[in-house]
Order: sequence, then structure tokens, then C-alpha cells
Amino acid sequence: MSLLSALTRAYDRLPDRPEQGFSSEKIGFCAVLNADGSVAEVIDLRDTDKKRSPKMLLVPQAVKRTAGIAPNFLWDKSAYVLGVTAAEGKRTAEEHAKFCEKHLEWLSETTDAGLLALRLFLERWEPISFAPPLWDEETRDQNIVFRLSGEFEFLHDRPAARALWRQLGAASASDPQICLVTGSPGPVARLHPSIKGVWGAQSSGASLISFNLDAFTSYGHDQGDNAPVSEAAAFAYTTALNRFLEKDSNNRIQIGDTSTVFWADAEPDTAEQAEGYFSAFFAPRAEDSVETAKIGDKLEAIRSGARLTDVQPELSQGVRFHVLGLAPNAARLSVRFYWTGDFGVLTENYQRYLSDTALQPPPRNGWPPLWYYLVELAVQRKRENVPPLIAGEWMRAILTGAAYPLTLLSTTLMRIRSDGEVNALRAALLKSVLIRNFKSKEAPVALDPANTNKGYMLGRLFAVYEEVQRAALGGNVNATIKDKFYGAASATPQKVYRTLDAGSQNHFSKLRKASPGRAVNLEKLLTSITDLMDPGDDPIPASLNSAEQALFGLGYYHQRSDFFRKHDDKTPEVTE
Repeated sequence: MSLLSALTRAYDRLPDRPEQGFSSEKIGFCAVLNADGSVAEVIDLRDTDKKRSPKMLLVPQAVKRTAGIAPNFLWDKSAYVLGVTAAEGKRTAEEHAKFCEKHLEWLSETTDAGLLALRLFLERWEPISFAPPLWDEETRDQNIVFRLSGEFEFLHDRPAARALWRQLGAASASDPQICLVTGSPGPVARLHPSIKGVWGAQSSGASLISFNLDAFTSYGHDQGDNAPVSEAAAFAYTTALNRFLEKDSNNRIQIGDTSTVFWADAEPDTAEQAEGYFSAFFAPRAEDSVETAKIGDKLEAIRSGARLTDVQPELSQGVRFHVLGLAPNAARLSVRFYWTGDFGVLTENYQRYLSDTALQPPPRNGWPPLWYYLVELAVQRKRENVPPLIAGEWMRAILTGAAYPLTLLSTTLMRIRSDGEVNALRAALLKSVLIRNFKSKEAPVALDPANTNKGYMLGRLFAVYEEVQRAALGGNVNATIKDKFYGAASATPQKVYRTLDAGSQNHFSKLRKASPGRAVNLEKLLTSITDLMDPGDDPIPASLNSAEQALFGLGYYHQRSDFFRKHDDKTPEVTE
């Protein structure tokens, strides 16, 4: 219940927070009615952009639809309002009939001119009347609201409509119970409002909390009575969460398949600063460049390891921060992680994560967002192919300072063996797991010629063999030794290193004729590495465990990058 309590408190701090019983919904069209119920015009409310996105309007809260037919108050999709859809179904006529039946019942005693016009419209409307030029085909399956001709407010915003909506809500309220969230008595929400905006979830919304099966019935309590949450609290926490999950929200980032929302318990200015830092930590966006520039120097200081008390003292203590990760699970939502704590502690854990992934040479584009790393774990580097669960587990570990999921290591190794690419991001992932999980002191930030770990040395040695081939043959090679042997060399080196050594002698023979100096330097480097190896019967081990394979990749990356640094004196940046 701590999560619901935090979201309920967040609702109280929302700017322009909606009144209980109302929610923001996607509305596509408005039907303008004359006083006699005829349609004067139909207005397209959608954005003029290429996607023609519906407009977000505050309307009477949507009903919770499962398998039954239930209309919304004064608005709904075209199947309910007009009895027409793009793909006509058996239920369409029933949905329209129910919409008319309930509204004629609700509006039976109204004297408001706008509501009377709607009642007359429903009494006269026939689905066959849906035709151009008044009705556009794009109206099908869009949500529709109403307005009285000559006026500018929607019917649902009229005082009489709002009063009637509150009256209907009070009539359907259950007996008061003690709310587990607020501790105050109130009518219990038997079905909680839907949460919308979670990536991959149903477009109609999904439930964070629901009891809709007989198996959940306990001691005669069914649905929401199992864990009493008042209608006010249910409305508050779902409204806050839906606001955070909105498309252009500054309180959400996408981490793999996990929709992540965050907020701070603080005064508005302080909360906005903390939320801005968090967004810049994990997912800086191009559209936020102006905002990020305002904190640029302080952000750089934090990334360089400066204490938050010295950089932004007002955020270092007393700012309670919340981070929630949600993922779809059929009609429900899974909570991948929920972290709450002091923002100063979160900043320290973020700095530790940066230290874990620190690498020389670094990625080309500086501090990469978290999703850059996750894309390196995906087949064909497509964001939709990021392995499930790994994003949420890794983010939880970063926030809490706990060990990283070992799937992070195994997946990185698998992707390297699959495509043979060891770049800065993948090398940083390998190093971070070695530091955090294996407490490895043999995982250096930059090239370490004195490192005697067998995995690290074999990775360097493999990079030298590859460079000898490249120097001798240039780019006229259909498949390099990395293409052919990286997977075997990093897992079962004894099987391939004799072959690699024999092949290098042929390459050295050719290189000595073309570039004697280069050949001598590479021979010296090769000897300096082999001299560090155990002089036993066979210094090449039969196999390497996962940690040693990670060091192999790190050693390969360091040595390979060093070749480019030495031979590209004109360019200050190191080529990956």
C-alpha cells in the first residue's frame, strides 16, 4: 500500500488536477447539436499532425468494461454513440441501444437546454443517417463528445451535467469502509480505474489492482472488498499514474519493455529539479536539451563523482523520490520494480553505476542513455527485441546498489559471440558486471599491460593476432580471424590458439617484407603478452568460465582500441 499512498499524495500536488469522477481521455470528434436534437455540424478535434492524434479532454470518468456492455456518461466511441463502427459487429446494435437506454433514463428529468438537445438527438437518431458530408468516415471508432450550437463548452462541462454526474456517482456508492490507503472511511472502489500509456499494454488500459475471478473471493468478499480502497483513493492514485504515463510527460522514461515513471515528494520547484536530474541521468532526450543545458555544469560535476551536497545541496537531504517500473501482463500490469528513498542516496547509486561502466576509450557520444546499452543486447539492435525482464532487473539493481542480474553478462557474451562485435558499450557492460558481481580487481578501466588474468591476456593476444592479419593482408579478407574464431577463442581457447599462432607466422612472413618496422613492433607486443602467461605444460587453458570470457572481451577491446590510437595520431578521438 506504500506505492498507492505515494501516488495518492502525488495526486494532491498535480497542477490542474481533475475533480474526482473525471479523467483525461482521447477524444476525436464533437457533434454540435441544435436545440431540436438535429446535428448542426461535426468538428474534428484531432491534432493536425501526420498521425492525427485525438485530443486529450477531461470527461466523466470512463467505466470499467470487461465482457459486459456499459456506456460512458455524455461521451463514448462511435459504436455506442452512433451505432456505427469500421468493422460492424454483432454487439454494435446492442451497445448503441444500451447507450440510448441509459441516457434517456439519466436525462429523463433534466431541464438543461444542452442535455435536452442530447435526449432529442438520441430519440431520433438512426445509424443509417451516418453519411457524408456531415459525417466523415474517419469518425468511425473515435470517441465523440457533444456541444450545443451557439455555445463553446461541451455538454459534459455544463453545470447541470456535472451536478447530474455527481448525483449518479453518489447513488451507486457502496457502504463506507475504512480505506487501507488513507485510513479514512468511504465508499469502496469495487473495480479500480484503468491505467493507460504503459508500453505494450492494451490500448484500452490495464489494471494495477483487480479482483475479478471467483478464486479471489474470500469470506464473502468479492472484487474490491477483498482489500478496501476507497473510491477517492482509487481515483487519486490512478489519475496521478495516468498523468505520469502520458505521451509527453516529463515524469516517464522507457527502459526496455519497462515503462518507468518517477516523481518527488517535495515543493514544486524542488521536485521539478530532482525529476529533471533523474531524467538526465538515465534518458536524456533531444527535446530536453534546453532544460539539460540549465543544469549542464552541475550534471557534469555529478557524473564526475562530485557529492550532491556540494553540487545541489537542497536536493541532498529530505527529498523523497519514487521510481516505478511497469510492464504489461495480459489485462493487468506487472510491477517490475518500485524504489523509494532519499534522492541523495539515488544519486550515489547512479554515480556507482557510472563508475562500474567507466571505460577507456569511452563511447563516442559521451554519457550514453541506459537504453543505448540495452539495444546492444537486442537482436539486430532493435529496441523491441531487448530481452524481457532484463531491463527492469538491471534498473532495480542500479537504483538499489544491489548486484546486477547475471543475465546481463550471459546476454552480452551471447550477442558478442553471435555477431563478433566488441564495442565500447558492450565492453562497459562486461566490466560493470565483473566489478559489481564478481568484485573483480582485474577488470581495468583502460589497457593494463601488466594484467596477468588469463582471460584478459588471451583477449589481448587475440587482438594482436587480428592486427597482424590486418597489417599483412589489409582489407582484402573475406572473413577475419575474429569472424571465424572469436567465439571459440573466448570459450575454449585451447582448440584454436595453436591454429591462430600458426596462421600468424604466415602473416608475419608477408608483413616483414612490406613493413619490417611494423612486424618487429607486433612481434615484441606478442612476446610481452606470452611472457606473462603461466610457463606450465600448456599456458592456454582448455576453457574459460563466464567471468574470464568477460575479461577476454575487455582485454580484446582495450588492445584493439590501442592499435587505433597508436596509428591515428591526427585524430584526437579513438575509433571504436
